[in-house]
Amino acid sequence: MAVRTIYHYPDPRLRQRAAVVAAVTPTIQQLVEDMAETMYAAPGVGLAATQIGEPLRIFVIDTAGDDEPSKLRVFINPEIVSKEGELVWEEGCLSFPGVMEEIERAAKVRVRALDRDGEPFELEAEGLLAVAIQHEHDHLDGTLMIDKMGALKKRIVDRKMRRRAAERSGASAR
Repeated sequence: MAVRTIYHYPDPRLRQRAAVVAAVTPTIQQLVEDMAETMYAAPGVGLAATQIGEPLRIFVIDTAGDDEPSKLRVFINPEIVSKEGELVWEEGCLSFPGVMEEIERAAKVRVRALDRDGEPFELEAEGLLAVAIQHEHDHLDGTLMIDKMGALKKRIVDRKMRRRAAERSGASAR
């Protein structure tokens, strides 16, 4: 297992649409292990393969609290098959360090996917798990949380993240 580098906005690789996983092979299973280790090290609740430069339709989620045992869930080739209701949730993202914004999502989702062994499953989720599924699923299509913000918030977050990227690369912020 290895902790991978998480790409931060505005890295263009975050906009890449992920490809369907043809087969759950040992290489894919190793990628899933790396993703889980990377997510826990960050620390975060979810991580999509696109966030670490692997344009494949895979994400991992663990919504367990700090004092609870792990609830790692693996989603390979996920499809959201239904959405119900609305809610607003304060979201963060490992690709947007330090940013927390209220985002509108469906309150309940039903998702169909393969697990880490390639076995199909269907899951109905609400609350944090539903929000995390929608957030990570968006990543697989190149959609980011900034895309769900109003115009003013979007400009503020974009400017903040671009300034951060410039400082990290040693360039001067404009």
